[in-house]
Amino acid sequence: MRNIHFVTGKLAATALENQLQQLAPSVGFEYTIGVLPITVAALMTPEWISRKIDVPEGTTSVMIPGYAGGDLTPLAEKLKVPVESGPRDLFALPEHFGAAPIPKNYGKFDIEIIAEINHAPRLELTTILSMAEKMQADGADLIDVGCQPGETWHMLADCVAALKDQGHRVSVDSMNVVEITAATAAGAELVLSVNSGNRHAAADWGTEVIVVPDNPTDLAGMDETIEFLDNANVPFRIDPILEPIGFGFAASLHRYFQTRTRYPDCEMMMGIGNLTELTEVDSAGINMLLLAICQELGIRSVLTTQVINWARSSVKECDAARRLVHYAVTNNALPKHVDGALAILREGRIYEQGDKSLKTLAAEIRDRNYRLFAERGKIHAVSSGLHESEPDAFLLFEKLFTARPETIDASHAFYLGYEMAKATIALQLGKQYRQDQSLNWGLLTIEEESHRLRRTAASRKSADGQPEE
Repeated sequence: MRNIHFVTGKLAATALENQLQQLAPSVGFEYTIGVLPITVAALMTPEWISRKIDVPEGTTSVMIPGYAGGDLTPLAEKLKVPVESGPRDLFALPEHFGAAPIPKNYGKFDIEIIAEINHAPRLELTTILSMAEKMQADGADLIDVGCQPGETWHMLADCVAALKDQGHRVSVDSMNVVEITAATAAGAELVLSVNSGNRHAAADWGTEVIVVPDNPTDLAGMDETIEFLDNANVPFRIDPILEPIGFGFAASLHRYFQTRTRYPDCEMMMGIGNLTELTEVDSAGINMLLLAICQELGIRSVLTTQVINWARSSVKECDAARRLVHYAVTNNALPKHVDGALAILREGRIYEQGDKSLKTLAAEIRDRNYRLFAERGKIHAVSSGLHESEPDAFLLFEKLFTARPETIDASHAFYLGYEMAKATIALQLGKQYRQDQSLNWGLLTIEEESHRLRRTAASRKSADGQPEE
């Protein structure tokens, strides 16, 4: 059996032990922990580790903290066992060892995302091209040019051509025959939408269309339009129209089920913006639920918008959701503990140190730098011989400043304020707080650089260029 020697600092020792007690038996390895004489493991370097490490007999490999980068070859040659860099966050050890792996087939999808640029005639062409580029980067397959009902946009063909030149696949959202004719001639490959009012011209466009009912509430005219297009050999998808909440939402969902039963082999589309744009709630959960319905019903395209602020990342959310629902449906598996990209506001699990560990840490730390934790409704600050906690960051700062004013200059006060603000957000939302790391916002996370660790590493160099103990 493998016997792995884990290298860490004083600050993370207890948490690492707690992780390995559960992880080792499930993965199948034995372990030892080497706590080196440094508080913050992120300040280690391979050269410094080589001078301090003592590898127990029987060790088959050594794992050092993820922040301790650099060439590991000299360290491995000295220790005569393989050395690898672990994850930067010790709580990611289960994923590192494959205890909670992403399935090999994860990431596949078969739902197409059509991203609409609303009110395109009101926008400059440069703005349209910029929006399209971002939408494509976020996962859009087609860029839909949204026109203005009751008007004819004579620059539509130029817009479509410019988007095509930029490498985009393009659809047009209009029921105006003049606009559609110009757009399809310029290269638009999909028309939204066709009903009894404009179906007569569909055969001339030479492209696929979206069939909508004349009256969504009873699907009036839809069967006739489908028959007309079928006879004219015009390819089509069906969209029974999703209604907003309060205006027949549940009934409109039922119509999608009805349509799939009546036309089991036809392609379908769902326009999901009527829910995400017109419901004042973060859009990620709505997008996930609607794409799950699409996956189970065999609806292979969705039309999404991201105009209102609470839905501004809808394209990216749909891209994550279509992968998760494809995995769940095709593998008959629950869509959980696979990909946390859509768990934006909260964490699946919160790891806590506990008062005993924090008390031990305060007794063992020799320096006066503050280690911050957010758990059990309070922000905790731990330093040499000190452990203070408060639910209010301002009260906690007052305690720290009263106890040791000499340790808090203007720069340090700014840093503590920044970190305590993150800790407060974590407590309010139920998120994991880890000092010097960005909060986990799922697919919206922007990783932050630890300025404190960088400065601390520079200031803690000993005479030979290694971190001080």
